[in-house]
Amino acid sequence: MKHTYLKMALLSTALVASGAQAQDAALTIESWRNDDLALWQDKIIPAFEAKHPGIKVQFTPTAPADYNAVLNSKLDAGSAGDLITCRPFDASLALYQAGHLTDLSDLDAMSNFSDVAKAAWQTDDGAATFCVPMASVIHGFIYNKDAFAELGIEVPVTEEEFFAALEKIKEDGSYIPMAMGTNDQWEAATMGYNNIGPNYWKGEEGRLALIRGEQKLTDPQWVEPYATLSKWAPYLGDGYEAQTYPDSQNLFTLGRAAIYPAGSWEISGFNAQAEFEMGAFKPPVKAAGDTCYISDHTDVGIGMNAASANPEAARAFLSWVASPEFAEIFGNALPGFFPLSDTPVELSDPLAKEFVGWRNDCERSIRSTYQILSRGTPNLENDTWGASVAAIKGTSTPEELGVKLQAGLDSWYKPQN
Repeated sequence: MKHTYLKMALLSTALVASGAQAQDAALTIESWRNDDLALWQDKIIPAFEAKHPGIKVQFTPTAPADYNAVLNSKLDAGSAGDLITCRPFDASLALYQAGHLTDLSDLDAMSNFSDVAKAAWQTDDGAATFCVPMASVIHGFIYNKDAFAELGIEVPVTEEEFFAALEKIKEDGSYIPMAMGTNDQWEAATMGYNNIGPNYWKGEEGRLALIRGEQKLTDPQWVEPYATLSKWAPYLGDGYEAQTYPDSQNLFTLGRAAIYPAGSWEISGFNAQAEFEMGAFKPPVKAAGDTCYISDHTDVGIGMNAASANPEAARAFLSWVASPEFAEIFGNALPGFFPLSDTPVELSDPLAKEFVGWRNDCERSIRSTYQILSRGTPNLENDTWGASVAAIKGTSTPEELGVKLQAGLDSWYKPQN
């Protein structure tokens, strides 16, 4: 009998010790969002650790331009963190297919997200979901309210009104009409082509038709946005060709430019730097009364490194990221990154509220090149950067750009109708 009690006591002690070890875990998060370091350290991580005192979390971001390469090197070397911040669609799908990300379909908290929200981090057939959706960003234009009031300019709704506003600002000469350069290329596509484009190809209708092969990049709805971009150059200021992305940000926040082609991700930085009141307007429609379309782009998710030594703790963190508590913290601490969970979040930032309010007025889509169409070589996303720059500079006609882009896509992509 004594032996029985002794064995039970030892087993009980072992179980307690095992349980303590299971709770004593340290998690590391990989991310490209280096601007968010203080948010994670000061708000998100303390809120999680308060609910999970046995789990410690460290946020270790990499510069955005280096993230993919650094992350892949770490994953191949077995030194990557437990949690991987996920870019949308193909970049993360490739990580899952390489065995680096875990299928999270059985995570109960996944029921907090719509199919649309999850689609950016699923296999093509939807059978596996490998990242918890965190946030989307919305494209549009941010403007200097003081400049508009000073010059008597109304917020433009149509393209005619938009170009009339730009012309009025240019004629006055007090402000650069619009702050955007072409040096870094990506912004010409992201804040140019994929900002205004959904109004031409009718958002998801056109994007999905392109994937199915029912539309081509030589069709008018895909060529015309380049023609519109070609009209931007006179309003971008002297030397825009050499102007970097940070240069453009500075020109706007210093009050030297009246309009900034934007994504909502700029809100936090602009709030901290600009000393004038800002407003936002959606991409202008071609004609009054047209249905408006916005790029409400699924942008950030988070998944689990399949090689994590702390899978239980990692799943606990991912479940919490899917909770209303996280959505509330994230949506308000990082205005312009809009939570994707089904639970409504009341936002406090006025500029963020303007952006997200467009969801009530417009049809929503995502960037045209991000799903499926940039998996091959040449890469359509990168080629769209160059094409958008060429359109603005006028070095190629919109029709020539459509032909070149479609030829590149045809060389490797065979749509399955």
